[in-house]
Amino acid sequence: MAKIRLRFVQGFVANGKPYYYFRKPGCVRLKLPGLPGSEAFMAAYQAALATSAPPPDIGASRNAPGTIAALVAMFANSSTFKYELAADTKRNLWAILQRFRNEHGSKRVALLRREHVLAILEGRPPFVRRNWLHAIRHLVRFALSVNMLTDDPTRDVKARIPRHGEGYRAWGEEQIAAFREHHKLGTRARLALELLLNTAQRRSDVVRMGPQHIRNGKLHVRQQKTGTSLRLDIVPELQEAINAMPSAGRHLTFLVTSAGKPFSPDFFTNWFRSVCKEAGLSGFSAHGLRKTNLTRKAAAGCSVHEIAAWSGHKTLAEIAHYTRSVEQEALAEAAMVKERTKLSKPEGHFDKSRKKASGNNGRN
Repeated sequence: MAKIRLRFVQGFVANGKPYYYFRKPGCVRLKLPGLPGSEAFMAAYQAALATSAPPPDIGASRNAPGTIAALVAMFANSSTFKYELAADTKRNLWAILQRFRNEHGSKRVALLRREHVLAILEGRPPFVRRNWLHAIRHLVRFALSVNMLTDDPTRDVKARIPRHGEGYRAWGEEQIAAFREHHKLGTRARLALELLLNTAQRRSDVVRMGPQHIRNGKLHVRQQKTGTSLRLDIVPELQEAINAMPSAGRHLTFLVTSAGKPFSPDFFTNWFRSVCKEAGLSGFSAHGLRKTNLTRKAAAGCSVHEIAAWSGHKTLAEIAHYTRSVEQEALAEAAMVKERTKLSKPEGHFDKSRKKASGNNGRN
């Protein structure tokens, strides 16, 4: 049997039939359907990765009180970690905190200072540095809440990502039309596009949307990342795509895999990238449709508050990233109008002004 190269996946053959299981230490063993690489298998695998959590009371018996290792164990078993964080955030935090514990577990929490945080971040790539600082801040806030620290060593520590280019590529009207032409109404791909484009929500929220979220003609969304609750109008293009799906009322989510299971965010991203390629749109992403929606609203003259009512952004400064190009284009056009208006004035008008100025100077 071929070697399995997926983390936490184990396989064996019984009575000539292969079986595969997701076995992560401290988590319940899960049977995976089908064969590695199949849509059903990968969907179940991604879901298992997303929902797996650290085992209870991990390392509590061997962690000395007051150490980083003890703090990480306490945080992993806290209600904050278990119930207040989104699944994606929890998974990413735990991966970093395990490494942080392995490298610094025996050190005293009370001795953690700003210079130590800077040293830990030093030398890491920008995105990694940002994620590490994010994880350490979560841990520090918990330490402050349980009186293991009296001061925040991450205060004023910054790990901003330098922006090169415009980030995710926004879809143009030409690309949207090409996708719709290739993926007709009644297909999962078309419904995915209309959900992303016409709700302006992230993939993690789109994959959880279902018929139960439509009430009184509004789509009710509680964002997984921010916890923000939104009530959004359902535009005709989206309603038409929902109505065209034969399975729209048979599942708890609008979008399901070929096996009839909900998408995990990571698996959805890969699947949507593949349907974009089928339509000849390589390089375009699900998040680019969110950017397109917000850019459309900016071009229509919507205020940042109106745009935030759809996007759910916590700070208005974040919306500027989506609207910057629209504002630049509008300002450039306004500057051109002023320039052309001035140049189009009759030449005699300027001559008269100059003569008048010259005459005044002579009299003076």
